[in-house]
Amino acid sequence: MIETVEELEDILSSPSGNVNRVVARLNGDIVILGVAGKMGPTIARMLVRSCLESGIKKKITGVSRFSDKTIRETLERSGIETVECNLLERKNVEKLPDAENVVFLAGMKFGTTGKEPLTWAMNTLVPALVAEKYRYSRIVALSTGNVYPLTKVAEGGCTEEHPPEPVGEYAQSCLGRERIFQYFSEKNRTPVATIRLNYAVELRYGVLVDIARRVMNGDSIDLRMGYVNVIWQADANRGIIECFSLCSIPPAIINLTGREIISVRKTAEEFASIFGKKPVFVNEEEETALLSNPSFFYETFGDSEITAEQMITWVGEWIKKGNPTFDKPTHFETKNGRF
Repeated sequence: MIETVEELEDILSSPSGNVNRVVARLNGDIVILGVAGKMGPTIARMLVRSCLESGIKKKITGVSRFSDKTIRETLERSGIETVECNLLERKNVEKLPDAENVVFLAGMKFGTTGKEPLTWAMNTLVPALVAEKYRYSRIVALSTGNVYPLTKVAEGGCTEEHPPEPVGEYAQSCLGRERIFQYFSEKNRTPVATIRLNYAVELRYGVLVDIARRVMNGDSIDLRMGYVNVIWQADANRGIIECFSLCSIPPAIINLTGREIISVRKTAEEFASIFGKKPVFVNEEEETALLSNPSFFYETFGDSEITAEQMITWVGEWIKKGNPTFDKPTHFETKNGRF
């Protein structure tokens, strides 16, 4: 079991041998845009640790507005240089340090309903400014499986060849982000990898934490989105870094999630068993869900050792002990695209 936040973050930022090989082959420094989000800090520390383990020197720079100053301080103690920047301002983006490699994590999801103009600006204008600034770089850009339509669970999820059919303005703006990077990739000959991620999980946030907290608190669980993909965040972090090796013109599209399709009902029942409680369900499973097929990624980089069952056990014990969680629900049950 994972007992402390320190132990958890050490695990989430631990590079694999394949990550070390990819990082060692990268020429130049690395900039992480949107570093203060849920995944950014552990990706940044993974890159620092990878350089140390490989005996190479690279400057790792994290860029964010840093509304939480403690995150900035923690990153700097870990050997990451930080730059405060509002990425919506062209003049600020133009002043960012040059780097041969860019991890793009910036974007807006939650609270988008009622803030549609800001959502589109964050998810399309910012990529345009970044793509122009870093036109001579290699870019790994985080996107989302939300660009896919809901599909029948029995079909096993959308592959990268499935045409995007985003539901709602958030998902539409995310497809817009992809198209902006595609346009500038072809215009400026910039190698890009677009990562369609859903859903990263650690012990403080994610779909499994959402389900566990509802079971623990006796809150109802809506079963209409009855099935989901999840991926352990350490594996997602490694996958994002590994995809530097897939950057291409036009951009490579890579689904990044777990191979398993997990049942929300069965997951809630497993948490209920851990907590000694009874889950409360509303509605019934529908035949469609938001699911991605990540076969290409695992055929390229190999399978994860962390199963959904392992994640459920870790999360259940973490929540049972009253350990800290982030108040950042995923809204995974949303089927109308309104976040």
